[in-house]
Amino acid sequence: MTVPETILEQEVAQGWQRVNPLAILVSAVQGMRQAVLPAVAALFGARSLDNTVLVVGVIAAAVLVLVTLGAWLSWRRLRYLVGPEDIRVEQGLISRSARSVPYERIQDVSLEQGLLPRLLGLVEVRFETGAGGKDELKLAYVSMDEGERLRDVVREQRTLAPVAAAASESEAQPEAEGRLLFAMGPGRLLLFGLFEFSLIVFAVLAGATQQLEFLLPFDLWDVDQWEGRLSGTGWEAWLTGLGMAAQLVGVLIALASLVVLGLVTGVARTVLRDWQFRLDLTSRGFRRRRGLLTKTDVVMPAARVQAIIVSTGFVRRLWGWRGLSFVSLAQDAGSANHDVAPFAQESEIAPIVEVAGFTLPDDSVDWHRPSRAYRFDRALFTALPLVMVGIVLLFIEQVAWAAPLVWVLAVLLALRQHFLWRFERHAVDRRQILSRRGWLSPRLVAASRIKLHSVEIAQGPLGRWRGYADLRFGLAGGALAFEGLLLEEAEAMREAVLTSIASVDFSALPR
Repeated sequence: MTVPETILEQEVAQGWQRVNPLAILVSAVQGMRQAVLPAVAALFGARSLDNTVLVVGVIAAAVLVLVTLGAWLSWRRLRYLVGPEDIRVEQGLISRSARSVPYERIQDVSLEQGLLPRLLGLVEVRFETGAGGKDELKLAYVSMDEGERLRDVVREQRTLAPVAAAASESEAQPEAEGRLLFAMGPGRLLLFGLFEFSLIVFAVLAGATQQLEFLLPFDLWDVDQWEGRLSGTGWEAWLTGLGMAAQLVGVLIALASLVVLGLVTGVARTVLRDWQFRLDLTSRGFRRRRGLLTKTDVVMPAARVQAIIVSTGFVRRLWGWRGLSFVSLAQDAGSANHDVAPFAQESEIAPIVEVAGFTLPDDSVDWHRPSRAYRFDRALFTALPLVMVGIVLLFIEQVAWAAPLVWVLAVLLALRQHFLWRFERHAVDRRQILSRRGWLSPRLVAASRIKLHSVEIAQGPLGRWRGYADLRFGLAGGALAFEGLLLEEAEAMREAVLTSIASVDFSALPR
């Protein structure tokens, strides 16, 4: 009886491969979307021509042909090879590039589906290397089965445990589902969206207006022209005849509409991003799936979670709602933080934190504040320039009235340093370092002591004179620092963390 081939051996035997041919259609549609604005500009310019319909048809046909040809050439010149030690990708038409990423450098493999690829059964495979997104390798687009096989290849090499093809087919589905840790249904998602108030739609409209302002019959940003229209005899003049009370009601209605639009925008963004949000614990680690139009499927091994972040907002914290994210070597939409429970109660967050190997702080934690001297110096150097500006303004008759306002601002900025001193705390326990910041929107960061890469003490000239320093921790997936610690405390914390790191045999840790 022969031993079944591993997934890697099956892939290597196939040699160089191309992505799915349907990727040509996806690229062509994306290219057409990018050509919309130039096409609109061409349409506007063709209004003065006699054969407008013919010109527009010729332009549209030319754009379609060029975009489709470019998509086909890109597909034809893109190929990948699953080798015994790495994954190689060659692409480019005029400027040819060849990239090779060893399996040991791949920290994570995620699958992402936009709307059109999802309808066509395609998926984009992203090989995360933990280099801040700068060294990311991706394949767009392959079939869902091929994407799953590529992810299995990396898993097989990372764990050094050959997986038989037959066993993979029979056992993959039960393992993939795993144990449910957190999920958000439509009701929870709607409530979450109400807290995600957003006015991004106005930024989009402003950008579109700037791009297409040549289509408008007047200059939208000309204030004098608006004043003329409101005071003239046109349809806009009726606004000035409504009276003060009616105008006030109109302002209130406009503000209410603004709030409603912000709520609707927040709900829409949340639903599109987190639809069918689900976090499972599988044999491979944490598996997170979410998205309506763009669906993502990410697996994060627990051993690669470097830190956790528990955050909340000014309003949502009144009802006990918090968000939990992991700091990992891989990227999640350009960020090192992976949302694993973006809208949950503490009772829902605690089990996830425990499975990840962390603990939430309790009343026994010995919290410490930064040095008083550090915050005093920051307050002094923040407020002193404004005080000097106020003194100068006193001697300028035209703006002397602004001097008290500048001094009030200086006092407020100085008081801010006091509030930061009161609400910024840090601690070190047996397994992790803790940082708690913020009053209106508290934020807790807990990092594993043994997963830190380095510990650095930094002192400027003033810090050396006043006896305080910054303690900076090397965290590949993010940044963590305690500012303004007493030098003796910073040295003791550094020694404790370095002792924890040195006591671990990292070659024996799971990858």
